[in-house]
Amino acid sequence: MQEDIISAVLDGQHALALLPTGGGKSICFQVPALCLDGICIVVSPLIALMRDQVFQLKKRGIKSVAIFSGMSPREIDIALDNCIYGDIRFLYVSPERLKTELFLERAKQMDISLLAIDEAHCISQWGYDFRPPYLEIQHFIEQLSIERVMALTASATKEVKDDIISKLGLHDPKVFKKSFARENLSYSAFRMEDKDGKMMEILTKVPGSSVVYVRNRKKTRGIAHYLKANGISADYYHAGLTGEERSTKQDLWIRGRIRVMVATNAFGMGIDKADVRTVIHYDLPDSLEAYYQEAGRAGRDEKKAYAVALFQDSDIDELQSRAEQMSVGVEFIRRVYQALANHYRLAVGSKPMASFPFDYLQFTSSFNLPAVETYYALNKLQDEGFIQVSDVYMPTSRVLFLLSKEEVYKFQVANSNLDPLVKAVLRMYGGEAFTSYVPLKETDLAKLTNLTVNKVITQLEYLHLAEVLEYQRAADKPQMIFLTPRVEANNLPLDKKRIEWRKEVTLGKAKSVIDYMTNTAICRTRFIQNYFDEDARDDCGICDVCRKKDRNHGDLPMSEVLGLIEKEPLDMDGIAERLKGHDPQVVIEAIRKLMDRKDIQVSDSGMYSLNTH
Repeated sequence: MQEDIISAVLDGQHALALLPTGGGKSICFQVPALCLDGICIVVSPLIALMRDQVFQLKKRGIKSVAIFSGMSPREIDIALDNCIYGDIRFLYVSPERLKTELFLERAKQMDISLLAIDEAHCISQWGYDFRPPYLEIQHFIEQLSIERVMALTASATKEVKDDIISKLGLHDPKVFKKSFARENLSYSAFRMEDKDGKMMEILTKVPGSSVVYVRNRKKTRGIAHYLKANGISADYYHAGLTGEERSTKQDLWIRGRIRVMVATNAFGMGIDKADVRTVIHYDLPDSLEAYYQEAGRAGRDEKKAYAVALFQDSDIDELQSRAEQMSVGVEFIRRVYQALANHYRLAVGSKPMASFPFDYLQFTSSFNLPAVETYYALNKLQDEGFIQVSDVYMPTSRVLFLLSKEEVYKFQVANSNLDPLVKAVLRMYGGEAFTSYVPLKETDLAKLTNLTVNKVITQLEYLHLAEVLEYQRAADKPQMIFLTPRVEANNLPLDKKRIEWRKEVTLGKAKSVIDYMTNTAICRTRFIQNYFDEDARDDCGICDVCRKKDRNHGDLPMSEVLGLIEKEPLDMDGIAERLKGHDPQVVIEAIRKLMDRKDIQVSDSGMYSLNTH
């Protein structure tokens, strides 16, 4: 399907590509962009994914940049200049960035060959990850008269698909939808008290790399320690680790040095690892969209893989409760917004896109806010487009000289105590440090200069204050980004009706997860396909439901049932009476399967007949 999508884009058609996780979405815009003159702007809400794709493109000699919160104004300025005057082929930005006056003015000077909108489901309130700034993309397209536009997502229901087309203003788009079925991926869901024991059984039976998803940071450590104590190579990963810790752990897992990564959903986006054999959900996700994407990280090499969900009755209750808790009141949302403004001392009318380090526990503690309700209030403020809490980490420090080479030399002569450090930076990076930010490790500079690491940091900070260079020290905290100018909390324009409607959507998504987990009759792959409005008629034959049917019933008498009701409509008892030679449960399973496939239909009076639609 990739070739057809690429051809459509090159022919100048608007395109919407619905490709499952691991389906190779990035190729669909990267290839046509390289065939065309100019720059491709890629809109993505995921900073980790932006960084990964820029890294992969640069590794292949393709000039690319990403602009995201946490970058200094000077760094953004340089990146945009390079996009206008340099030979940058790909520019990755968040949807929030498109709204800024600076970006809009610079983008008007760019030769934009293609606009690619990744994670396009974020434009729809029917989706599971609604992002209001996505609604501004159509305005950006119209202002710049961008001709080639494509939207991509891994999961979208019919409502979401229609929303994407409408709210992006796609004209007569070619829609490409790959089946949500994964022939090599076996889905299972087990209701059981001993989740640890079942997890061990799965990891013992199925060799190879694995991800175990849990909901909170504490569990990542606890389960990783449990697995190690039982002889399984494991580590843990969550957003609270330092950038260096996360990079090290991720790299060891990708290279197979760690077999199992126990992680929150902060792990996985943009990670290119094809040989994951099992994805285990130890806790239930909030939506089937999220489950499908996370489970889909298994078996990207198209070899047999397993997606297993483990749950107890208490997990079902917790998911329902969590869906209810998400509906915090408007007054509490305003209280949290005011606390944020006080925390960062933001004046009313402050400029948008201001970014600050964010420590959640410190924030809730400082303002005596309840942890759970505050978490959901922050989510609501994100849904309404006022803030964004982003796991923006700078794994390494960066420097850029602000003076010319001649001026730097004069500074060295006048400041002999700083000369060794400046020389070391120049020796390591040469002329590149005068044209763009370069990654820097304070430990390497300490070795070169025989200074302590703390002394190196102190001197770099002095050079920064003296405006000899810009020094961005590695950051290990999430970022709180204010997307709009600060307003008075009492005047915060919250849409009460939309907040209430989102509650119903959230409750509906939680119910779909519960229905999927407790389902014992419908093939799990077909259940997922039906959820995403795909007309599915064939069972996968490899999920736990299909395997159980095969074990218990062998061949179901579906043709016999069809033959009977073709002659006349019959109720359940009438069908069972005429098929006395079969176990009644087998007959019921045959009827269920025919209903699932929409081969037969049932009237309000309980009479079964052929489905002629």
